[in-house]
Amino acid sequence: MRGTVRKISLPRRFLADLMHASISVPFVSLRRTLHIRQLIEAREMMAQPPGFAAIFVKAFCLVAKEEPVLRTLYAKWPWPHFYELPRSVAAVAIARVEDGEDCVLPQKVTAAEELPLTEVDALIRHAKDAPVNEVPAFRKILMTTRFPLPLRRLIWLIGTNFGRQHANYFGNVAVTSVAAYGAGELHALSPGPYILSYGVVGSDQGIDVVIRWDHRVTDAALIAKALTRLEQVLNTEIAAELRAQRLQSEPQPVRAVAT
Repeated sequence: MRGTVRKISLPRRFLADLMHASISVPFVSLRRTLHIRQLIEAREMMAQPPGFAAIFVKAFCLVAKEEPVLRTLYAKWPWPHFYELPRSVAAVAIARVEDGEDCVLPQKVTAAEELPLTEVDALIRHAKDAPVNEVPAFRKILMTTRFPLPLRRLIWLIGTNFGRQHANYFGNVAVTSVAAYGAGELHALSPGPYILSYGVVGSDQGIDVVIRWDHRVTDAALIAKALTRLEQVLNTEIAAELRAQRLQSEPQPVRAVAT
């Protein structure tokens, strides 16, 4: 059967390179429903609430601030070792349409645990809406993806196998979701060490969360504890920040001055 030969676009070529770099990571998954009533109530009171991507990025980074293993990755070069990051770097999967084609590109968010939630949300929204060449992370990715395949393979080998370079390019956690398109459990791939995906909020105010992790770095018991702590952070620190933002955005009453 005669078909049509189509050129592989730069965003799709990047995803092919990403999958090639991810296939050797021994991922294990754990899914749990987190009950986030306090977070939902605080978010619903806001006129312009932050997206769940920003919420989960900051919440995971707050948990990782307490637990160094969540900031640790496995590096192969110059010898196999663990590499602990001083602060979290998240790679958020951004779904876009470029030249009529659906694609996904990662936006880097550094030290979200130290940033206001509004700033984390602004970085993600900018990556969704701005032209590709105005997003530094996208511009760097697509520039590298233009190189010939042998050179790209070398760049990816360096970027994924040296701890410092892995931290700079991929960070310690990837955050992704298909919740905007309906319910579904997503088991994504990345060079590691952690991938967090989330679903839609249910009628019981629960949300399904999946964490995939590099089994060379840690075991299921720690991830189970991390999910418990993540639920707590969402309902306490994150919910409190949302309430504080709402109070700051409300107009203050004007007091009459007696004459």
